[in-house]
Amino acid sequence: MIVTSLEDIQQSRDEVDNGDFLSRRMILSKDGMGYSVHETHIPPNQALRMWYKHHLETVFCLDGAGEVEDLGEGQTHRLEPGVLYALNRHDHHVLRSFDDGLRLFCIFNPPLVGDETHQADGSYALLDEAGEVVRD
Repeated sequence: MIVTSLEDIQQSRDEVDNGDFLSRRMILSKDGMGYSVHETHIPPNQALRMWYKHHLETVFCLDGAGEVEDLGEGQTHRLEPGVLYALNRHDHHVLRSFDDGLRLFCIFNPPLVGDETHQADGSYALLDEAGEVVRD
């Protein structure tokens, strides 16, 4: 059984803060679950262009308000507590936070290794267990 808390993650290698977001990665590839689980904070008034070309992601909004724009379909969906979206087709998207920012619960498949940050195209490189790039 794996039991962890946000307090366990804070100030560790598994807390990634790149200025655009703060991601606390609670379940990772090393845990052998086949997915990773993150609590992510997006500061107020951000617009993050992303494309997870190697990963599928499901996102559940816990707090705050914002929107996700599907760049392929041209649709924008409001985010508020209780709303979930799934990037089931490696969707190019823009995540926007409003005045209060966003607190999100995110699940990635395949799982992240831990300290990944977004590449220039908005994706994460696909890493192996040792943290070596398999595909960028």
